[in-house]
Amino acid sequence: MKSKNIYNETPCTTRSLANRTLKSIGIITLAWLSFENSVQGQETLDTKYSKPSWYFGVAGGANFNFYRGSTQQMNASFTSPKAFHDGFGAGLFIAPLLEYRPADSRWGVMLQAGYDNRKGKFDEVITDCDCPADLKANVSYITVEPSLRFAPFKSDFYLYGGPRLAFNMDKSFTYQLGTNPAYPDQTTNAEVKGDFDNVNKTIVSMQIGAGYDIPLSTDSNKTQFVLSPFVSFQPYFGQNPRSTETWNNTTVRAGVALKFGQGQNIQQSTDMVKDAEVQFSINSPSNTPGESRYNEIFPLRNYVYFNTGSTEIPNRYVLLTKDQVKDFKEDQLEVFAPKNLSDRSKRQMTVYYNVLNILGDRMQKTPSATISLVGSSEQGPQDGLVMAESVKNYLVNVFAIDASRIKTKGQSKPNIPSLQPGGILELELLSEGDRRVSVESTSSDLLMEFQSGPDAQLKPVKIAALQEAPTESYVTFDNKGANEALSSWSLQLADEQGKIQSFGPYTEDVVSIPGKSILGSRPEGDYRVKMIGQTKSGAIVEKESDMHVVLWTPAKLEEGIRYSIIYEFNKSKAITIYEKYLTDVITPKIPAGATVIIHGHTDAIGEEVYNKDLSLARANDVKNIIESGLSKAGRNDVTFELNGFGEDTNKAPFENKTPEERSYNRTVIIDIIPAKK
Repeated sequence: MKSKNIYNETPCTTRSLANRTLKSIGIITLAWLSFENSVQGQETLDTKYSKPSWYFGVAGGANFNFYRGSTQQMNASFTSPKAFHDGFGAGLFIAPLLEYRPADSRWGVMLQAGYDNRKGKFDEVITDCDCPADLKANVSYITVEPSLRFAPFKSDFYLYGGPRLAFNMDKSFTYQLGTNPAYPDQTTNAEVKGDFDNVNKTIVSMQIGAGYDIPLSTDSNKTQFVLSPFVSFQPYFGQNPRSTETWNNTTVRAGVALKFGQGQNIQQSTDMVKDAEVQFSINSPSNTPGESRYNEIFPLRNYVYFNTGSTEIPNRYVLLTKDQVKDFKEDQLEVFAPKNLSDRSKRQMTVYYNVLNILGDRMQKTPSATISLVGSSEQGPQDGLVMAESVKNYLVNVFAIDASRIKTKGQSKPNIPSLQPGGILELELLSEGDRRVSVESTSSDLLMEFQSGPDAQLKPVKIAALQEAPTESYVTFDNKGANEALSSWSLQLADEQGKIQSFGPYTEDVVSIPGKSILGSRPEGDYRVKMIGQTKSGAIVEKESDMHVVLWTPAKLEEGIRYSIIYEFNKSKAITIYEKYLTDVITPKIPAGATVIIHGHTDAIGEEVYNKDLSLARANDVKNIIESGLSKAGRNDVTFELNGFGEDTNKAPFENKTPEERSYNRTVIIDIIPAKK
């Protein structure tokens, strides 16, 4: 007997399946288009919309499934007399889809997730009794198919490819053993139906494909429809329906997708850009050389503040690796600057956030020095002890300090707490300031001069006079509104001889450029500035202005010295250790005829008026101590200038975001300016 040929019945089945799919999508298309026209019937003919970036829709088609390999044992209870090998069939594919592809890009991404049928019929085999045997497999999946989309010619033709993740739903089979044609009177055998065993529940494979987008809507429609015929190839790699035997499946899929998305009103976008005017201005500072510059003696508090709920050293502190320790130098801290540091007083906070590295470096250089770390936590002594151990572990593991030189202790409150009984204002901020590890020592090599006791401050750090141009000396170009109105903008600077320099492109509103980058070696110069911007609709905007630029130069006169005294929260009297420091260290360094400028400050906790008075009281406290020291030395040749700035954010040395910034804002700054020669 000649075996039946499965290909005789497939074209009709496939054509019927494809026709049903196309008909369904066609009906959906017509319904959506009718709805779109009714909704947008009142839109003016002049309204234009851009192509959408996001598309939603549905894809449907036919899977042409090619079976290869072999299968014989369907499950534990049924085995065919003969193995089946090749086969073919067509199954339905239908899935919702999501697509993202910016209109100005060749690249995009696609996601389809839906029903995926891989049914087919194996080629007929002849058993030992010369009886024909047929096997049909109905295997289906829920498929998830993310793909990368690429339009090689920036046209409606596109390629796509990506993984396929399939979850088995159906695994049934139908087996039919025929009769020997030599014995026509034999009774027909009953069909055997069941499920394959050892079926892979999950299949991971791949696909590549191509498609073509056919627009169904014009650019006068906000909601735009696209019909996209596609074809994909899914090779047999990974497509083994069962974990036993060798049956595998290669699929060619052909179908069509209906997609829709919403464009943006081009005219409105253009009008918005036109309305969003930019205002261009220039600030070129005079950069007159100052009368003096300062060497700063920067105080170093013996505190490490911890975040609420954490016993790890906060990441705002600079933490080194073992390899970096050999390169650490106390007088070159700029190399080890903390991340995300605000512009205000960067050098000083760089010193503070290196407090652990300064301590570790000093302990390395002074092998006899010992310290105690006292952790204070509102959650109790045990939590404070863990905080102290975190600091100890860093010093031991990174700086190789002998653990026996460091003692740790935990307690509920620091020895000098900020959170006082009866306090009612901003208690949360005060509590943050009390969650800290205090460094205590009796080793004079670690401490400020004349200090002793558990509250002694660490030795100050000297910062050499600044020789680089500060940011306030830069030329600032303010293009207000540029971030919203412009895609980008650039600067063209023409000097007196017509030589042009270009800077940019920029996207932010404000740009600062060092004067040296503009002038080179010239001390000053005049420039005609042209700002050239491109709006988001593609139009060009130009604005012009004149400016005079002066090169920043360091101060010409003798360097001054700046000291700082730190106060405890809500205190206006210097603690005893600072009184001796002011009298025996600072006062003798004031030259004859000098001017001493004393500025008092507070943090931002409390009432503004109260803080103004408190800062002035602190400044007067320092002035009185210094005057007393000068008087004992028989001197009255010093001029004092006194100010109390309170919590004024424009005058404060630091911001008030962290407990260490607030702590260092409770200060009096002392500038000693020598007399002019």
